[in-house]
Amino acid sequence: MDACRDKLQQGLDALALEIHACQLDALLAFIQLMVKWNQAYNLTAVRDPLDMVAIHLLDSLAVLPHLQAPRIADIGTGAGLPGIPLAICLPDQDFVLVDSNAKKTRFVRQAVLELKLKNVEVVHSRVELFKAKALFSTVITRAFAGMADIVKLTEHLLAEGGVLLAMKGRLPEQELAELKAAYSVIPIKAPGIDAERCLIRVERHLHG
Repeated sequence: MDACRDKLQQGLDALALEIHACQLDALLAFIQLMVKWNQAYNLTAVRDPLDMVAIHLLDSLAVLPHLQAPRIADIGTGAGLPGIPLAICLPDQDFVLVDSNAKKTRFVRQAVLELKLKNVEVVHSRVELFKAKALFSTVITRAFAGMADIVKLTEHLLAEGGVLLAMKGRLPEQELAELKAAYSVIPIKAPGIDAERCLIRVERHLHG
């Protein structure tokens, strides 16, 4: 894991993120859990731990400065991305990770347990059926659906003044053309990933 540690540290430096040694250890432990469970659960197409550092950890952490505290929902979290890496680095924020795939939520629950994350709740549910105990200041999604669908499916979860952050690859011009909500596009550079990345930000303002 030394190569993974070096790559992660270099990536964190490039993102100008300073984290404690115990958080760095937890991020690497999360990769090890993914590698272990991937064989049986097929959590991710990425098999190489070094690739996981860039594609899963650094890609997730690149959006960290754009989150609004204190309650964050990760919708369609899959193997716990970006929610688990973000929760490790933001222990004072509350995270709820939602996915409809029972196998994946089972893994995420196990990861939360093994990593001793006190700030994460895992919910096995379809997003449209998920009823939150309290609304969220940030809802984040990664490769979850088209923009119009994402806005429609998550609007019941966002607090007034809250933000929806959709992680996308290259700019989804067609999806944005169909989007009725006001949005802004934030270019994202994830260290170790050559592909284009962007974050589509939609604010929720209730009128009346």
